[in-house]
Amino acid sequence: TFPNHEANPLKLENLRDLSSAVLSHGADLGVSFDGDADRSAFVDEKGEPVGSDLTTALIGGELLAREPGKHVLYDLRSSRAVAEYIQENGGIPVRERVGHSFMKATLRQKEGIFGGELAGHYYFRDNYDADCAILAVVEILNLLWHSGRSMSQLVAPLLRYSKTPEINFQVEDKEGKMEALAKRYADAEIDYLDGITIQYPDWWCNVRPSNTEPYLRLVLEAATAEEMQRRRDELISQLGQPA
Repeated sequence: TFPNHEANPLKLENLRDLSSAVLSHGADLGVSFDGDADRSAFVDEKGEPVGSDLTTALIGGELLAREPGKHVLYDLRSSRAVAEYIQENGGIPVRERVGHSFMKATLRQKEGIFGGELAGHYYFRDNYDADCAILAVVEILNLLWHSGRSMSQLVAPLLRYSKTPEINFQVEDKEGKMEALAKRYADAEIDYLDGITIQYPDWWCNVRPSNTEPYLRLVLEAATAEEMQRRRDELISQLGQPA
């Protein structure tokens, strides 16, 4: 971290030193925290970063093994693989908007067992529905120990789709842009839980105003890398150059 880079585990460039350390030490896992250690990001034994949405799925599955049938929350930017995995492991997936206040409130309302955000916040019922990066590490270590599998082996079944990172666009008329997208993709399944989410059988995207910065943020996922790249370029042509 400082003075080498900011303590932001979401930026892949901030994980390079951690990835190198995992490889040089032959470690089973690498963990990066933010400045106040309420967020965490993971690197597998091959030095590859693990998406926080996939970590949400893994921890959710670990907790559901102890208490099947419970609700597990995930933020709407997460891969479709997350909801699928939660269902496959006997849980009830609940899609939620971005933000700790929404996640905590819904976790309480649904009496859920766990929730996770793409930002690396992980919320636990047994931590008063609050986020705790240390508990996330403990649960991943539990999973590695009793499964006897490596982190990359645990993640592999979740790599079902091709997904972009979050892409930022500096846009003055945010509402106007989202309205234009709704018209352009009027034949899609559309919802407005947080910004606009556009869903087709083979791809989906979410475009939402940032809660903290003057941006529209895009996340897009498709069944194949080729389709993802094509749709990403299509959306960029409508939203403007990434910031």
